Amino acid sequence: VLKDTLEKRGALGQIKARIRAEVFNALDDQSVPRPPLSHENLLINELIREYLEYNKYKYTASVLTSESGQPEVPLDRQFLAKELNIVEDTNAKSVPLLYGIISHFLHGGKEESTQHTLPKVSLLNYPKQNLGKPPAERNQK
Repeated sequence: VLKDTLEKRGALGQIKARIRAEVFNALDDQSVPRPPLSHENLLINELIREYLEYNKYKYTASVLTSESGQPEVPLDRQFLAKELNIVEDTNAKSVPLLYGIISHFLHGGKEESTQHTLPKVSLLNYPKQNLGKPPAERNQK
């Protein structure tokens, strides 16, 4: 009965996630230095972290930050949008940038979408054929 009650409240999932995060932290060897983050990976990780925190996946976000070596303090959203050449409308700021990026590509890059809950974004400055290549082979900006 206790397990069912905790599941219904959503607490059991949070407890399990917290245990996983604590186990990871206990096993994580802090003496081994992390490789430096590339600029591209820093931006990708930040998009993912913003999405995770928005959806209340705080333990997952904590593990991502710890495991990736991402800075503890999140990047400023305006800085992130500027780095990715994302143009947001006023409603866009209420959801993670990743939602706008996905919305943009789902709607074929059209400025207007039928769903008003997702933001409009401009094309990223990466040609589509460039995105399928490994990071080392992509055009450096």
